[in-house]
Amino acid sequence: MDKTQPHPLFKLATELGPLLVFFAANAKFGLFVATGAFMVAIIAAMIASYVVTRHVPMMAIVTAVIVIVFGTLTLVLHDETFIKMKPTIIYGLFAAILGGGLLFGRSFIAVMFDQVFNLTPQGWRILTMRWTLFFFAMALLNEFIWRTQSTDFWVGFKVFGVIPLTMIFAIAQMPLTKRYHLEPASLEASEADAGDVRKG
Repeated sequence: MDKTQPHPLFKLATELGPLLVFFAANAKFGLFVATGAFMVAIIAAMIASYVVTRHVPMMAIVTAVIVIVFGTLTLVLHDETFIKMKPTIIYGLFAAILGGGLLFGRSFIAVMFDQVFNLTPQGWRILTMRWTLFFFAMALLNEFIWRTQSTDFWVGFKVFGVIPLTMIFAIAQMPLTKRYHLEPASLEASEADAGDVRKG
């Protein structure tokens, strides 16, 4: 089934919506209600993404599974530690996947971010290493914040800290992707090659 390209605002809404629900619910009802609302919002965002695009990004699926597992542990055990550790687990997992891929000469950036990249092998390695280090740093940062700051501060950081940091980091990689970008063969060249093959 073909994947439909959604409007950028729709993609942004499905990514930011659950976090905004989490922030608002925490402010009014506390972390445990916010955790339940966050889980529902994550599932709703995935359903909306599939209905509109007939596709759900792999990163969104992995994140949703971890949110549901750790959210359930938080509610069942009534222990906020689990939901606070959830970002650490997610960032650590992404760092491990990307770093592990590098050890075997593979790059999973395109699969993880659900985007098509056309880079040289060196460009792949550099981009993958940068994102690996970024996710590792974010895992450490989350651990530091939830262990040293208040719950409200941690929730605020998830919404108003993590998103801007990730966007700034992603934008900072644009010069790299341009520097190591491979131009696809032109249609004319492909047709000429095909013609030569037929003549031969």
